[in-house]
Amino acid sequence: MKNNVFGQQILTEDDVCDFYLSNPDKNIKSFLTEDTITFPTSLEFSDLPNIIHYIQENLEQQTWDSIQQQKWFMPDEYKSLDIAAFVLNKCKNEEELQRAGQELILFQEKDLFPLLQYLKYLVDVMRQNNIVWGVGRGSSVASFVLYLIEVHRINSLYYNLSMDEFLK
Repeated sequence: MKNNVFGQQILTEDDVCDFYLSNPDKNIKSFLTEDTITFPTSLEFSDLPNIIHYIQENLEQQTWDSIQQQKWFMPDEYKSLDIAAFVLNKCKNEEELQRAGQELILFQEKDLFPLLQYLKYLVDVMRQNNIVWGVGRGSSVASFVLYLIEVHRINSLYYNLSMDEFLK
């Protein structure tokens, strides 16, 4: 960082990205940058694709995803929800428990429990506000866990859909 003749801090694109990574909730619109081609005056939301490109090249995808997931709006009750226990409690028999358990292991290996918590929150909000959502489509209907959370209405066990089709 350096200062211009008026004492304002001027940031390089790297400085901006580093600041954004360490302060994701701070407003970055007021910063001036030395790269007047990429950032003509001050940072605007239209500049975010450049920042995101930089971040994605310099971070592992899992780290990037974890940072972004922490910024989702979700009430604390959903953030602290034991999603595995919630899903397993919805199972009615041993076959359902086995399938849900296998899928939960896959979700856990991919660090997707925060996503499941958010989907539970989203479904609850849609239900509370009488918002209609689809029956289900694509590979997501192969997930029994998503069925139990009520993201879709296709019981993959009933239709004998392989979970291999999901999370490829």
